[in-house]
Amino acid sequence: MKTPTHVIFGTGPLAQAVMKELLRQGIPVRMVNRSGKAPVPDAVEVVAGDAYDPQVTRHLCQGAAVVYQCAQPPYTQWPEKFPALQASILLGAAAHGSVLVVAENLYMYGPVSGSLQEDLPYAATTRKGYTRARMSEALLAAHRQGKVQVVMGRGSDFYGPGVLGSSLGERIFPNVLVGKPVTAIGNVDLPHTYTYIDDFGKALVLLGQQEFAYGRAWHVPNAPTRSTREVIELAFKVAGIHPIPPIQGMGTLMMRLGGLFIPEARETVEMMYEFTDPFVVDDSAFRQSFGIEATPLEEGIQHTLAWYQTRG
Repeated sequence: MKTPTHVIFGTGPLAQAVMKELLRQGIPVRMVNRSGKAPVPDAVEVVAGDAYDPQVTRHLCQGAAVVYQCAQPPYTQWPEKFPALQASILLGAAAHGSVLVVAENLYMYGPVSGSLQEDLPYAATTRKGYTRARMSEALLAAHRQGKVQVVMGRGSDFYGPGVLGSSLGERIFPNVLVGKPVTAIGNVDLPHTYTYIDDFGKALVLLGQQEFAYGRAWHVPNAPTRSTREVIELAFKVAGIHPIPPIQGMGTLMMRLGGLFIPEARETVEMMYEFTDPFVVDDSAFRQSFGIEATPLEEGIQHTLAWYQTRG
């Protein structure tokens, strides 16, 4: 019997991580983006499609056992475009009885005192956090109403091969490789949970395969939380750089100034509480339910540095 296809909306780093795990399990993969082109193995089908159009998503989800929502609009357009994008993909999955696995971040909780757990109320205080909260509520409502089986996997700021725009991405690792000083976002001496991109992808695939997981959100597994300074220091050590160059943080004022010229920096300002206060994610529910541990931080950094080296 032919294995049903799994459909991934998006071809970015997280979508690629999902794709790699599906291929490892021998599952046929169809990926969707606007151009129909992506750097993927020959075995992967990449098709062009406007995911904002429900008629298009219904067509693209045909025959899909599981649909993964890893697509997103530009960061500067989340409130205006993200809800419609996700609603269209949900309709496509629902039309064929596909399980819908949605990749989420942690914006919907808002500022939190203590660790972030899945049962926290949605108390977002920002535009993008409120958008995330509304989208999550819509997913859970669709599941309760029997329209589609939904499960959400939530990751923190991620890093890894292919990851560029993250707070632990291209502003960090190229400098590490050549031994230059690093400027990271926020207070680098506070604990901050980072998610390894391949762990995120594997977790989403697993969530789509376990019926008991449906109908709720799960925090995907992360390596034990350390301060941003400790993470970057470890990266320098893995890269063989000694002594370790200066590591400093960029506060809210500097981000505001950067936002005068860089739209993405301007959009980051409202989320600065994640970097000016401790930001620790509790992933114990996932680890206890699935028996899965995260990639050790040193190993994840090794793979990340190796990928950045290939980019010159």
